[in-house]
This record gives sequence, structure tokens and C-alpha cells, in this order.
Amino acid sequence: MAHIIAVNGVTPQIDSAAWVAETAVVTGDVEIDAGCSIWFGVVIRGDVNKIRIGKNVNIQDLTMVHGTNGRGDTIIGNDVSIGHRAIIHGCQIRDKVLIGMGAIILDDVIIPSNTIIAAGATVTSGTVLESGYIYAGTPARKLKPLDAAKANHYISGTSLAYVEYKEWYRK
Repeated sequence: MAHIIAVNGVTPQIDSAAWVAETAVVTGDVEIDAGCSIWFGVVIRGDVNKIRIGKNVNIQDLTMVHGTNGRGDTIIGNDVSIGHRAIIHGCQIRDKVLIGMGAIILDDVIIPSNTIIAAGATVTSGTVLESGYIYAGTPARKLKPLDAAKANHYISGTSLAYVEYKEWYRK
């Protein structure tokens, strides 16, 4: 069973249609919506700010989701895929976004819908990105426009695949 820990009297709220791996840790003021999958070794610490995770979000192995006390909440929209070993910290990620493996998204960042953050990219604090692009590098910069076919394949395809993968473990 996953480590679900109350902090300061607030217990994480996890929809019954979500799946949380037994080695994940979820603490404090966290809400996880239906269809989500929280994978092995993930830590979601809602101890110093709120963390809200929309529908059909997959947070892959070894990712950390947290924030900075006194700064903004961490908000993750619907149909978002967050790759292995990412760091998501006090930011807003809108609907239909793909965050690549090892990416770092820092405080006060806003990632709009229909955006891909490449593996290993770092989006520095306070950056507001533009929808419809792939961003890469450190600091992250526009790499190229995202065409509709790629967006559908990589963003929606990954989100839908992980909705299925979690069911393999729920059985």
C-alpha cells in the first residue's frame, strides 16, 4: 500500500479511480483526480502548499512534486504526462502537456496546454511559456512548433496509454 500521510491535520484526497504505487509517498494537502497513475518512487509533498492533480495524469517513476512555502500552489491539469525522474516545483501545468524525463519545472512557471517539455530541460522560475511548442535545454527555449499530429501522438497518446497501464496494476 502507498504511503499516504496526513500533515497538519490534512490528509491527501485520492479518487478511487486513481492508482498509486505501493512505493509512492503522498503527503498533506494533495488532491488526485480520477484516472491518474502515480508510479513507483514518486513523492508528492503537499506540506507547504496545495497540490492539485487533474484527471488522467500520469506521474512516472522517481518524480518529485513539491513547492516553496509562501509561493504558489502546484496545479497540474488534465491529460498530463510527467516523465521519469522529473521535478515539478510550485508551478502550473495546464491540460494536455508532456513533461519529458528528467525535466525540471521550477516555481511560478506556467506551462500552457498543448506543450511538450523535452527530456532534461529546465524551465526556470517565473517563466511563462507559449502554447504549441516543444521546449528544450537549460534554460528551456522554444525548439520548434508542435504540429497537431505530434501533439496527438505524444501528448494524448501517452496520457491514454498510462490510463491503460495503471489498470494492469489495479487487477
